[in-house]
Amino acid sequence: MIPPADSLVKYDNPVLVSKNTEKKSPKARPLKVSPQQQAITGPVPPPPKPKTPTADATKQQTEEILNSILPPREWTENNQLWVQQVASTPCTRMDVVHLQEQLDLKLQQRQARETGICPVRRELYTQCFDELIRQVTINCSERGLLLLRVRDEIRMTIAAYQTLYESSVAFGMRKALQAEQGKSDMEKKIADLDMEKRDLERQVNEQKAKCEAIEKRETERRQVEEKKHNEELQFLKRTNQQLKAQLEGIIAPKK
Repeated sequence: MIPPADSLVKYDNPVLVSKNTEKKSPKARPLKVSPQQQAITGPVPPPPKPKTPTADATKQQTEEILNSILPPREWTENNQLWVQQVASTPCTRMDVVHLQEQLDLKLQQRQARETGICPVRRELYTQCFDELIRQVTINCSERGLLLLRVRDEIRMTIAAYQTLYESSVAFGMRKALQAEQGKSDMEKKIADLDMEKRDLERQVNEQKAKCEAIEKRETERRQVEEKKHNEELQFLKRTNQQLKAQLEGIIAPKK
């Protein structure tokens, strides 16, 4: 594992914790062995009076709060475990000015976008906000813890917006795929209907042709039958007249 990248958060010098891969607590301190004291032959001195909370106790409490807000960084290098805690030294006005200069420099070096969504810009401003929390916590731990709540709320809101964005993108992709699939299905259905329409038009034309042929044939047949009927009628009329004339000729001499 390589050492962590440079950050806007101010850290103390790294401390070697272990020479093997076994991790030890970074708060562990080596035991100091005092030389053997000489025997006291005089009167025993009275026990020391209990001390009031000193600056060391306050500093230790501040370090514990800082470690809970900004956990120490750990990495392994050459089979050695290194731990680096955030700095607990109070900050000055020059530190804030230097932080602003470093922020502008890193934004320029890493070519962060000034507008829109930019992970680089977000990362750098997150580090800057963590550094401000560290500086405020050293002076007032309660104010630092309150800023920690604000930071966590901002991160939770951003995570919610990111989840919403990803779900909306996935929803849009699904709708686009469904629309594309529906479009292809609709185009296929339109093609099938066009083919069915052409088939039906062909059948209608065939039926019309058949109907016209039948009408023409029936008309011709009716004309032939009428002509034949008229000829038969004329023949029967002539035959009737001939028979009538013969009958009259037979009956007339008898009178």
